[in-house]
Amino acid sequence: MAFALLLAACATQLKPPAEASALPPPAVVPRVMPVEAEPRVVATQPASLFTLMTQGPQAAMLSYADKVRPLGGGELNAEMARIGDPGDSPTAQMQLAILLSQTRVPADLARALGLLQRVIANPSPEAQPLHPLARALAARYVEQRRVEDDRDRQVQQLRDSQRRIDQLNDRIEALRAIERSFSRPASTPAPATNGTKPTP
Repeated sequence: MAFALLLAACATQLKPPAEASALPPPAVVPRVMPVEAEPRVVATQPASLFTLMTQGPQAAMLSYADKVRPLGGGELNAEMARIGDPGDSPTAQMQLAILLSQTRVPADLARALGLLQRVIANPSPEAQPLHPLARALAARYVEQRRVEDDRDRQVQQLRDSQRRIDQLNDRIEALRAIERSFSRPASTPAPATNGTKPTP
């Protein structure tokens, strides 16, 4: 009898405890597939050249250059008079250099290059942020000076050529006048008017 009860007890399934049935099913972790990253535009990257060029002293100098770019001769002179002697101030030196580069006078462009060289050679903390822009402007002004020198040389050559052409035209006209004087018919002598009849 005891053996039969033991067999009956083994045949029945043991019920799981109540705590085990209350646990939530394990979470299914989604499979992550690798994707290729999209390239970022330079202007959207942090600490990019675009960001650096639009902040700080360089941005202020670029804004000033854009403001004075459309100025005419009288307005440029008034702005240069307002700045006056830049002294050792790199900001004033660069502003005056930008103004001088717009006068289209070779001596002013040479002076602008000299001011930029002073900014580049200045090791002060105020000048150091302006060094890259000063170097870029100096290179541009050197190229501008070369182009203007070539233009002036070509204008001078054109004037010399025109002067030689005018001289040759004058010589040709003088030769034609001499040629015309030789081709005129010889004039006949006038008859005598002293009252005597000509002999037959």
